[in-house]
Amino acid sequence: MDATAINEPGPARSAASITLENIGKTYPDGTVAVGDFSLEVGAGDLAVLIGPSGCGKSTILRMINRLIEPTSGRILIDGQNILDRNPVELRRHIGYVIQNVGLFPHQNIRTNIGTVPRLLGWDKKKINERADELLELVGLDPSRYAKRYPHELSGGQRQRVGVARALAADPLVLLMDEPFSAVDPIARGRLQEEFLKLQATVRKTIVLVTHDIDEAVRLGDRIAVLAEGGRLLQYAPPAELLSRPDSVAVGDFVGADRGIRRLAVTPLRPALRPVEEGAATDGRPVVEADGTLYDALAAMLAADATEVLAVEDGRPVGLVSRAALFDVPKAFDVPTNEAEAAV
Repeated sequence: MDATAINEPGPARSAASITLENIGKTYPDGTVAVGDFSLEVGAGDLAVLIGPSGCGKSTILRMINRLIEPTSGRILIDGQNILDRNPVELRRHIGYVIQNVGLFPHQNIRTNIGTVPRLLGWDKKKINERADELLELVGLDPSRYAKRYPHELSGGQRQRVGVARALAADPLVLLMDEPFSAVDPIARGRLQEEFLKLQATVRKTIVLVTHDIDEAVRLGDRIAVLAEGGRLLQYAPPAELLSRPDSVAVGDFVGADRGIRRLAVTPLRPALRPVEEGAATDGRPVVEADGTLYDALAAMLAADATEVLAVEDGRPVGLVSRAALFDVPKAFDVPTNEAEAAV
């Protein structure tokens, strides 16, 4: 196997597909952590693994970078079996972000970020340039933060450094194990928003583990709901998962308020109706046209209004009524059986 196959630089190689084929993990005492699990993650997609404690989410994640060896099945990155690679060398080409970050306390931030590039033999000048580039990317000024130590940063800042370190060698794959759960709710929301912007820029293939359905819906391109023993219950885009759970178990897990959550992943624009020429728009709550129906609902509730004004670059582009929030978007009206699909 080509040792550079999953880490070739350049815009055409920013991400790699991940294929899990019937993987399983059974421990010597007979405990089945993961049964017969299969999943496909497209290059550049963010897949979220979610489920109750003990359902094998973190075990699956660690099997992808061989921190845990599977007892059955195959794991492919861009079609190449990871078991054909040296596990240490493999891990140096897969970014990994954990809950408590794991920064080295005796090293400054620039040195922490450069950990993997040093192991790969990069020269010092290139490492420092890459570290400063990534600090800029995650919103930390290198002139202020590069020479600080982890204890001098807030929890949210340390988490950003952890993401920067995972991206240092420009991996095609990024694994994230509850990366934002150790920070307070306000910082967590901000980190999630910043992470979405970062992913839009770097477009890596990401597998993220979380217990939080709201986080899964906000971040994931597709969500995998797992049950005990690593059984896959459903794998679908957030909107489909919330509007059409495959089973009672999935419906129970995503919650009775999944209709509200669905608004958070429903674009506002399709619900807009034109603003009539000469119509007064003063006094209505305002939301950005690129927002979601959840943003519209929040604005309506805050202002006790029945409609909101959507704007783009400060210019009115349409109105959204309260009634529009209760219309099931056609995009979610997926076929429920073969006969319906054939219509």
